[in-house]
Amino acid sequence: MFKLRYIQYFYIVVSLTVFGIGFGPKSANAAEKTASVPEEDIQVLDSGPIHEAFAEAIAFDPEPGIVAPKAPPALIEEIPPEQKPEGDIQWIPGYWAWDDGRNEYIWVSGIWRVPPPDRQWVPGYWTPSGQEYQWISGYWASVKVKETEYLPEPPESVEVGPSSNAPSADYTWIPGCWIWHYGRYVWQPGYWAVVHPDWIWIPAHYIWTPRGYIFVGGYWDYTVIHRGVLFAPVLFPPRVYFGMSFSFSPGFVIDLSVFDDALFIRPRYHHYYYGHYYAPRYYKTGIYPWFSLHARRVSYDPIYAHQRWRHRNDYKWEDHLETRFRERRELQGFQSPKNFDHRTGHDKLDRLSGTERLDHVMPLNHSVSTKVGVYRFKSLNQKERKEFLQRDKALQTYQKKRQSQETQWQNKLKGKASIIPKPNKEKFSRSPIMDRPNRKAHLRKTPPAFYRAPKPNPDVEPLQRNDDLSRPWNRSQKSEDRLQRPGVRAKQSMDNIQESRNKRGWPDDRMQNSDASQQRSNFGQQREHFGRQRLIER
Repeated sequence: MFKLRYIQYFYIVVSLTVFGIGFGPKSANAAEKTASVPEEDIQVLDSGPIHEAFAEAIAFDPEPGIVAPKAPPALIEEIPPEQKPEGDIQWIPGYWAWDDGRNEYIWVSGIWRVPPPDRQWVPGYWTPSGQEYQWISGYWASVKVKETEYLPEPPESVEVGPSSNAPSADYTWIPGCWIWHYGRYVWQPGYWAVVHPDWIWIPAHYIWTPRGYIFVGGYWDYTVIHRGVLFAPVLFPPRVYFGMSFSFSPGFVIDLSVFDDALFIRPRYHHYYYGHYYAPRYYKTGIYPWFSLHARRVSYDPIYAHQRWRHRNDYKWEDHLETRFRERRELQGFQSPKNFDHRTGHDKLDRLSGTERLDHVMPLNHSVSTKVGVYRFKSLNQKERKEFLQRDKALQTYQKKRQSQETQWQNKLKGKASIIPKPNKEKFSRSPIMDRPNRKAHLRKTPPAFYRAPKPNPDVEPLQRNDDLSRPWNRSQKSEDRLQRPGVRAKQSMDNIQESRNKRGWPDDRMQNSDASQQRSNFGQQREHFGRQRLIER
């Protein structure tokens, strides 16, 4: 079957070459224009990764990105949809993502996005890593930054939750983080902070790059429904992968209700996923339900934290999430994610039946006509379309520049594995995608003041991680093994959060496996003590 598939691809290539399409010499007119991907060839996916510029998962211990066994296809020309949401919103193009299940690349469609206040988008990229290719995540940088500082690997996080009860139900816990302070890492403790209904706090975290780790300070972002419009990922036919010039315009949006209904998190990939990832095999590959305690042991989910606050008076909210998850796993858990048939509006495999159909994807024109979400749409005129296309090209140039400055430095260190990378800086160029306050800036919502984090604690002893950087998966496996230790699991149970919730009538957090509630640790112990003990037990 495998050979037959590639024999078919070979004949397609030969046929196109014979007829002078795609691989033969191009005429001047052909070089100037690109053909649209035929609608019948586009497979719209009802499950997949969410564009990382829309929402990103934050891992406590930053790791190298996932690897793919082959190179990604060339970037396609993605044309913004004809309908644009009103307001100060920008188009951020899509990118290729590796799909483990299909063993193939899929296209994560571009999005309409309101940039977070005072932030600019630094896009991710794929880069060669030996015989494979590795993903380097994108991130929202401050518009005030003038240079990028690449730091050594931060120590393993000692975050285990609060050492005191929440002052009130209006507070949430912001996790601690290692901070580079006068030539060394010092621990900045976590703290309780008041939740703001219209804003989500993205805590400080690190982004791994081949050149070093980039520190991203905490910032405010909009709630999900006010961030923009999210489009569904797609799977293209093989000829798109063969280097032919094609253009594509997303036309199917993801209902943002997935963020509290069918959401999953993959910390190592720094991505959220939506759709049908209920089977146990996805859990084993690092794709967890967003409400899972296991996910919160290795990452911080700002969306979950905000939703938990919104449902603070619903004592059975998490019970409902878990019950719904179990029901869906029993119904469809062992089925693969499906393709959305954009011609009929139903799943091609049509495996779901009964009272509940998970239709998270809809045509853009349906979204516009039914006024789904909070945005009004207007037609995109030619001038605006041209500006967005020019910005798209500028972003590709910006992306290549980032890749060059981060990978060239890595090449200099080849053969010098014993040398620990030192902090180094590079002049930062402004991104084409950034917060651009317009003339109606006075009408925009102003974010709250930044939280005042506690002072760094120099008494917390950092220990260097003994991970093999040449094999990034070793870290995840090592982390998984450490989490299975009963002693460590007990320390990571965040008992003080549970105690605080129980005093207010909140239910205990539950994990999928029944052993998650075992071996509770004593209340009131200091977080730094837990952290040091956790590192010593290694």
